[in-house]
Amino acid sequence: MHISAIVPVYNELDSLSQLHEELTSALSQSGPYEIIYIDDGCDDGSSAKLKEIADHDSSVKMISFFRNYGKAAALAAGFEAARGDVVVTLDSDLQDDPAEIPEMISMLEEGWDLVSGWKKVRHDPLSKRIPSKIYNAVVRLFTGVPVHDSNCGLKVYRAEVAKSVEVYGGLHRYIPALAKYKGFRVTEKVVQHRPRQFGKTKYGLARYFHGLLDLFTVLFLGRYFQRPLHFFGFVGLLILFGGIVVSIYLTVNWFLGVPIGNRPLFFLGILLIIVGIQFFSLGLLAELFVQQRHRDQRLVKEVYPAEQEAPQP
Repeated sequence: MHISAIVPVYNELDSLSQLHEELTSALSQSGPYEIIYIDDGCDDGSSAKLKEIADHDSSVKMISFFRNYGKAAALAAGFEAARGDVVVTLDSDLQDDPAEIPEMISMLEEGWDLVSGWKKVRHDPLSKRIPSKIYNAVVRLFTGVPVHDSNCGLKVYRAEVAKSVEVYGGLHRYIPALAKYKGFRVTEKVVQHRPRQFGKTKYGLARYFHGLLDLFTVLFLGRYFQRPLHFFGFVGLLILFGGIVVSIYLTVNWFLGVPIGNRPLFFLGILLIIVGIQFFSLGLLAELFVQQRHRDQRLVKEVYPAEQEAPQP
């Protein structure tokens, strides 16, 4: 079993030496490994430090970005470059404890495809812990994935999970949900969360707002990507029904002698009918794209036992 550890780095110079020492110690307990550091546009000297580490450790590879693109882009680059059977991700601020990795890897042998860390006891300010609890509760409610800390950086994946989950924008927060929607088995493990030793957090409260917007993307991709008409058609039919009800009401009033030509409700009814038809039509067009995608996509992994060729006469 070969392990690929992916570590996004953004201005964590003071943490890197200790992180690398702890990470190599933990990974060496589980077999051969590689470490991929993603330099996400560092400007504090972290880049030079990573190059120094790579020069002294042949198991280390560094990928550098032109500028800071964010954690999702860093993970996507790491997933693409990873060659291991098992992929490990963790943050570079030393708050994730690499000593948890061997036990998380062993959980994959129990049949799980992704093991996500759960920082049950967090050493963060109250102003960060409370919004995080609310945010994770909302994510569990809407996604149906019983993971208490979906945004924890410490995760262990089978390689096929890392290669098949597409992360961009802020979707790295929802990797457990994305993996679950693809049919992989997801669980979590309580892990140690350590106080920050150096620097300061790179994220503010705005990330929760952005995260909620990304949640709608995840829900759509997970529940309606294969059947977009179920979403657009349902919304369209609701709007269309509202427009029809308004139109019937106005029609009855017209027969009773009540003028309707200058009433705002008349224009609202027409608008609802038009928008409802447009939503339904959009769903039909999306279905056509999905059908074409299925024709072009290879879905079958293998056939076992393999089919035998017919004997030549």
